[in-house]
Amino acid sequence: MTRKIRIMLLACFLFGALGGIWGYVNGSDLRFPAREETAAAGVSQEIEISAEGAILIDASDGSVLWEKNADKELYPASTTKIMTALVALEIMDETGADLSGRITVPEEAAGVEGSSVYLRAGEKLTMEEILYGMMLRSGNDAAMAAAICCGGDLETFVDRMNEKAAELGCVSTHFVNPSGLHNDEHRTTARDLAVISAEAMKNEDFRRIVAAETWQSADSGRSFTNKNRMLTEYDGATGIKIGYTKAAGRALVGSARRGDRELIAVVLNDYNWFEDVYKLMDYGFKEDDR
Repeated sequence: MTRKIRIMLLACFLFGALGGIWGYVNGSDLRFPAREETAAAGVSQEIEISAEGAILIDASDGSVLWEKNADKELYPASTTKIMTALVALEIMDETGADLSGRITVPEEAAGVEGSSVYLRAGEKLTMEEILYGMMLRSGNDAAMAAAICCGGDLETFVDRMNEKAAELGCVSTHFVNPSGLHNDEHRTTARDLAVISAEAMKNEDFRRIVAAETWQSADSGRSFTNKNRMLTEYDGATGIKIGYTKAAGRALVGSARRGDRELIAVVLNDYNWFEDVYKLMDYGFKEDDR
């Protein structure tokens, strides 16, 4: 064995020994991050889910019970409509408009791509039907109709959505449209979406709409079945919205109440969307039993 090789082997041995001593002195193994370091990196360790970004909060005070990459900017898809509905309802409240009031479907809303409730330009419908169509069936045409009719024009309404996000402290959220159709600049985070959802759930009209399993219009005859199957699968479910685009993947915001506690879970880009939300909810409610 050459002198150079012997020196190299001795150096490796000494480095390993010093590393082991340092780890012993500090009470940790240098090969593995401490739990606090892992949490700081954006992952809570108690649960494994497939979501790219996720969070579980207590709806009453916003306290975080679990999170994974909660501040990573991702595409919200149709969970965007949570903000669309909230802003539409707030504008209606400000102007004294009623859900039973009729609006005329604008031409821009008819034939919008993606999921649809098949609105016809010039059709006169109640805002109630528009909002149910948007939140239960995820109608992009309904979202466009709500935005234009409540905001006066699309740009003004989207500006209002972004203003509301800023008001709520959602600094990583930017909306480009009211439907969630893909745009590279249309983004949010799991944390921001949880904050927006908690705010929306304070509105009684919003809560009633997203909690409905089905709804039928007495005027047009349209009948809507909620795409959020959490309402029929999870005990205590109270809402709220699913979303999907090819770029965003599957997104789900779910809420459930048991006793006096209501939880909100958000998963973004998650192929196990419902199963992972149920897993988060189970974890949160079990915390009450500990």
